[in-house]
Amino acid sequence: MGEVVHMHFTTVDYVIFVLLLVASAGIGLFYAFSGGRQRTTQEFLMADRSMSCLPVSLSLLATFQSAVAILGAPSEVYSFGTQYWFLGCSYFLGLLIPAHVFIPIFYRLRLSSTYEYLELRFNKTVRICGTATFIFQMVIYMGVVLYAPALALNAVTGFDLWGAVLAMGLVCTLYTALGGLKAVIWTDVFQTVVMFAGQLAVIVVGTNQAGGIAEVWRIAVNGSRIAGLDLNPDPLQRHTFWTLGVGGVFLMLALYGVNQAQVQRYLSSRTEKEAVMSCYVVFPCQQIVLCLGCLMGLVMFARYGEDSPLDKGYVKTNDQMVLYFVMDVFRELPGLPGLFVACLFSGALSTISSAFNSLATVTMEDLIKPYFPNMSERKATLLSKGLALAYGLVCLVMAYVASIMGSVLQVTIQTSSITSSAVQGYLLGFPYGLC
Repeated sequence: MGEVVHMHFTTVDYVIFVLLLVASAGIGLFYAFSGGRQRTTQEFLMADRSMSCLPVSLSLLATFQSAVAILGAPSEVYSFGTQYWFLGCSYFLGLLIPAHVFIPIFYRLRLSSTYEYLELRFNKTVRICGTATFIFQMVIYMGVVLYAPALALNAVTGFDLWGAVLAMGLVCTLYTALGGLKAVIWTDVFQTVVMFAGQLAVIVVGTNQAGGIAEVWRIAVNGSRIAGLDLNPDPLQRHTFWTLGVGGVFLMLALYGVNQAQVQRYLSSRTEKEAVMSCYVVFPCQQIVLCLGCLMGLVMFARYGEDSPLDKGYVKTNDQMVLYFVMDVFRELPGLPGLFVACLFSGALSTISSAFNSLATVTMEDLIKPYFPNMSERKATLLSKGLALAYGLVCLVMAYVASIMGSVLQVTIQTSSITSSAVQGYLLGFPYGLC
């Protein structure tokens, strides 16, 4: 085993990373001082229900396209082949059902919090339990999403770990607390473009260095990385059509059907029709994102074959291997490593900002307003902004917790997922309730 190899950024790379943060903060400041200037809870938490289809669609896409996914999908395909691509089979039903079953009900009820539905169908206690569970799991998730990519970047490039964590956490908190949901959605749009650009740059340059797409495909075929449809019913098999195509439908329903961050975007649309259309537009975008991740994994295999940087000891984990590959491919191209890092942290920023905003919304709508019905609009808006700010600071604390808890944190995440499954089940079953 070799020693861990560190590759270093140039000044241009740092400049591109800083530009990402400045642009994101600038969008937040713009919406803080324009339009209605976030003076009402409807504007701050729901974007005045005035958003059009395209920005909502790209925001829906960006919210769960985290840095963890950007690092994880290529390494998965590199190690186990393109069977992972069949997850895309779940996208059709996973988005069609929310578009025609969930969105119309939520939109017509004029809800702000998904968990308001639980009170309408059951009682206030169930609503509070659902909200508390959501807050618990999202607070943990925020810390992981912020810390994990910074740790991987630090391990491969020596990029300052806590400098990256603090810069991202503070910038994200700034534009979310000042600009509200409009700022979150439009920064998601900008960050989605950066994500696509970073991944495409890696694929194009890596494919060219490997000798072209035909050569990449040939090496992948010879290395048994191109997988066909696997109908094996064994649930212990890593990836099959049943676990990805069928099981993925339930994952998509949980993410795009009832998750507060996504439902909030649907409800920010100016009409029900635009909310439904945003679901349709996400479908091809998700397919493109999945294909980019798979292609990057195949290009990695064309470069390293079975002799991976992980096996050589150049890196310690699969996630670090993707960053090592990027730095290796862009070794002689200053600025492009910075573009991919901007892509990586765009995924983290979009996920975290969505978490801040959705957490502020459910806290305000489910835990505060019901007990203070006479609160003035001005106080409610200021409190909503304070909640977004507070959750931003909590995210930084959780990133530190993530750094010291290690594998224990993974157990906690799994536990929170199991805990939340009951709540998701209640929500996913609502077509048989009110409607």
